[in-house]
Amino acid sequence: MRELIAILRGVTPKEACQVAEVLIKSGITIIEVPLNSLNALESIELMVKSFDEEIIFGAGTVLNKTQVQEVYDCGGRLVVSPNCNVDVIKETKYKNLISLPGVFTASECFSALENGADGLKFFPSFLIKPEGFQAIKAVLPKNTRSYAVGGVDDDNFLNWLRAGITGFGVGSALYQSDDTAEQILIKAKKLVTAFDDAKANFMDQAM
Repeated sequence: MRELIAILRGVTPKEACQVAEVLIKSGITIIEVPLNSLNALESIELMVKSFDEEIIFGAGTVLNKTQVQEVYDCGGRLVVSPNCNVDVIKETKYKNLISLPGVFTASECFSALENGADGLKFFPSFLIKPEGFQAIKAVLPKNTRSYAVGGVDDDNFLNWLRAGITGFGVGSALYQSDDTAEQILIKAKKLVTAFDDAKANFMDQAM
C-alpha cells in the first residue's frame, strides 16, 4: 500500500464519494476526513459504504474517546490526531482501529508507541523539517511507521524519505473545498507520480 494519506479538510457528504473515487483512481488508498469538516462522520460513512474494503477511510482531528467511538460507529478504520493523547490512542486500539497520533518530540513519540500507536504523525512537519526528524528517528524503534504532515508537497518528498520518513499526509496541496473533480485528479496524479519517483530514487540511492 502506498503510504500517502489524502486529508480532505472541508469535504462535504454531497461531494465525498466523488472526491474519493478520483483519489482512488489516481492510486491513493488512505483517506482521512478531519472531524472539524462539516458533517465529517456522514462523509466517512458514505465513503465506507461505497468503496472496497481495501480502501482505508478514517478521521483526523480526533481529540477524545467519544470521537473515537463515533469514528468506529460510522465504519472508519483510521484515527488521526494533531496531538499525543494517551486516552485516544488506547481507545483506538481497544476498537481495533489504526492509531496515528500527532507528535513533535521524542518524549511524545515514545509515549505514543508505548501505548499502542501504529505509527506517528510528525506535525507540523514544516517546523520539524527533515533534519529534526532524522535526529528523532535515530532513537526510535526500528521500522516505526512515520508520516510527515503539514507543509508537505511533491517538491520535498525525497528529502523526507532520505531522512527516514515512511509516508506523508497531504492536505491543501491535494484537495481544497472549491476544487473540481478534474483539478483534484490532476493534483492527485502529480502527487502520486512524485511520491513513486521519490521512492524509487531513494531506493536506488540506498543500494
